Amino acid sequence: MIHFGTDGWRAVIADTFTFANVRLVAQAVADVINQEYSGDATPETVIGFDTRFLSDRFAAEVARVFAANGIVAWLTRADAPTPAISYNVKAKGAAAGVVITASHNPPRYNGFKLKSAYGGSAVPEECARVETILNQLLNDGREPRVMDYDQAIREDKIRRFDPAWVYYQHLGELINIDQISERELSIVCDAMWGAGRGAIPTILSRSRSRITEIRGTMNPGFGGIHPEPILRNLNDLVAAVQRVQADVGLATDGDADRIGAIDGRGSFIDPHTIFALSLLHLVQNKGQRGEIVKTVSTTLMIDTVAEHYGLKVHETPVGFNHIADLMMSHDILIGGEESGGISIRGHIPEGDGILMGLLLLEVIAQSNAPLHEIVADLQKAFGPAHYGRIDSTLKRQVPKKEMVKKLVDAAPATLGGETVARVDTLDGVKFYLADHSWLLIRPSGTEPVLRIYAEARTPELMKALLAEGSAMGQQVIGEN
Repeated sequence: MIHFGTDGWRAVIADTFTFANVRLVAQAVADVINQEYSGDATPETVIGFDTRFLSDRFAAEVARVFAANGIVAWLTRADAPTPAISYNVKAKGAAAGVVITASHNPPRYNGFKLKSAYGGSAVPEECARVETILNQLLNDGREPRVMDYDQAIREDKIRRFDPAWVYYQHLGELINIDQISERELSIVCDAMWGAGRGAIPTILSRSRSRITEIRGTMNPGFGGIHPEPILRNLNDLVAAVQRVQADVGLATDGDADRIGAIDGRGSFIDPHTIFALSLLHLVQNKGQRGEIVKTVSTTLMIDTVAEHYGLKVHETPVGFNHIADLMMSHDILIGGEESGGISIRGHIPEGDGILMGLLLLEVIAQSNAPLHEIVADLQKAFGPAHYGRIDSTLKRQVPKKEMVKKLVDAAPATLGGETVARVDTLDGVKFYLADHSWLLIRPSGTEPVLRIYAEARTPELMKALLAEGSAMGQQVIGEN
């Protein structure tokens, strides 16, 4: 019942995500830490949580289990952004970190994100070890060790702390806050009821920026929305930007590792555009060079910018863990994915919506132009690029490898009237067209869903590719 995906374990609260199961997972993690830790001192961990129902209580249970297993648990005093927790793992030299969060998932879910000592998500091999020990615990009927909370506090095995300031100081070293201040921007920050609440307003509190924050109070139900910064969830942000006549609106997801934005005209600025603008800014305005990593579902504008400046691009399967691997082994200037998880050199290998929101403000300040004009210039120089995605529900689950093979075998010679130049199977099936448009069909490995992505030089072709991709997927499994 408990399985670690690309970024931890997620489940429905009170169904599978229970106190008993969280304690079991914490015990498995504690066993892994104690098996691997070779230092002379007591191993330490950092534990944080988001604004979801009972997240603080679940986090306290993890801390109690760690304390009972001889592991010091630095437990945050209040909800905090996942990237702040992850940065503190690295800053404290901790053996590992845990964040109780389901990120952008609906409010009925919660989750257990496991962080490695380098400040990024645990690699699949580490998660597999936790699952192996967890199965052993279940098979042996071994109960987790748990220490009384007050006793652990008295014995200094649980230490409450604020993770914000060391993290904010680090962001201030990556971002030119003075440059943002000089522009005197009007900014609306939308925490989407999540753990990013107060972060950007606090960082910019001594600047001349005019900050309005919305959806920044505690609301475990997220106001009935999914805390994912995509257009259909940002009506309140659009209204606020227009109401106060702001220059920009910034939205972070439930645990603030993703970013979305609204320009002064109320138009959505998607993560692809934020990624491309950030890359261009780092190269053009900051004179930086390095390699770039993006997932297979991310805009081709990144490749176009990279080619223009002679920079190497790595393309990975979907999932920030793949990006993190390359950020630790190569000189990566910036890495990101379609969902809004982006990071830059000098930071931890983890998506950070707060960092990228600040970097977008720096882009605006440097350009001294409205955001919609900056985006228009980007599209003119490195586009046009029109992107779309749909999720198509299937009647039955089909093994991912089987469906990929069927899609490759049925690959058409043309799509949307354009010639298919090549077919790639890095993650799903991606059709590259002769005019640089593309269509990606990714069967889910865990549910009967096809994720279909397309990018083209006109919105009409993009929509046509999505329609053809959906029909193709349904046809290969006999559901049309």
